[in-house]
Amino acid sequence: MSELNKKTLPDATSGFASDLTSESANLGERLRRIWELTGLRQDDFAAKLGVTSVTLQNYFKNIRCPSSDFVKQTCSVFSVLPEWLLWGTGPMRRGNAEIAPAEAQNVCPIPDDDLQWMAPEAAPRMGYSLVPKVKARLAAGSGSLETDGNIEGYYSFKLDFLKRKGRPNDMVLMDVSGDSMEPILMDRDTVLIDQSQNAIISGGMFAVGVDHEVFVKYLDKVPGKLVLRSKNPEFSPIEVDMNDHLSDSVRIIGRIVWSCREYTR
Repeated sequence: MSELNKKTLPDATSGFASDLTSESANLGERLRRIWELTGLRQDDFAAKLGVTSVTLQNYFKNIRCPSSDFVKQTCSVFSVLPEWLLWGTGPMRRGNAEIAPAEAQNVCPIPDDDLQWMAPEAAPRMGYSLVPKVKARLAAGSGSLETDGNIEGYYSFKLDFLKRKGRPNDMVLMDVSGDSMEPILMDRDTVLIDQSQNAIISGGMFAVGVDHEVFVKYLDKVPGKLVLRSKNPEFSPIEVDMNDHLSDSVRIIGRIVWSCREYTR
C-alpha cells in the first residue's frame, strides 16, 4: 500500500505528499468533480492548471498520477482542501463555500482582462452575500434627500459576518453627505443599513426620514419627543414632537450596523 493510501501527513516543504502514486484510484474522480462544478470547457480547465487536455484526461482516468505541484495548484486555484482532493476526507472546501456552477458563472461574461465578479445568485453557495449600494446619499448635515433609489453596484460581505449584524436580505449600502456626524462619520463615508432594525433604540445610530429629508443621527427618546442628535457639537439636536401630526412624517429607515471610508489621496 502506498504512503498516499495510508493518509500520510503533507510534506512540510510543499504542503502535499510528495510520493503520490496511481494507487489513489479516486483522486481522478475527485478531480473530475471539481471540473464539472466549474462548468468550464475541459481545455480551459486544463489551461488554468498548466497542463494539456490529454494530461488532464490521464489524471481523470488514473492512468497517470499528478505531481505534488499540480495538486497544490489545483487546491490554490479552486480553493479546494488538499485532504479532500488527495484522500477524500473532510469537506471539499473550508466552511460552507462551494464552486459556483456554470450557469452562475456565465450570467454576465466579462473580458479576461477585466476584474472578475461574483454572480448574486451564486454568492450564498460560496459563503457570501452581495449587498446592493444605491445612489441615494443620506444627509448627515443639511438633511437633504438625494436619492432615486437606483442600484449602482453590489458589494460582497461574508454571510456569517452579516448574520451577526442582522438580516442580510434587508441590508443596503448608502453614502453619507455632510459633517454633522464627524468624527464618527465623515462626508462621503459609506454606511451599511439594516432596514429590518427600525425599532427605536435610545443612543443608536439610525437613518431617519423626516418629511422629504433623510438624516443619519443618534436617536434619543424623551417623553413625547424623538430627538435626532448629531455627534458634531456644532449641530443642534432636532426635536420631533411625537404627539401631533409631525409624528406621521417620521420614518425610521433602519439602523446603521457598519461603515467604511475610502481614502482617495
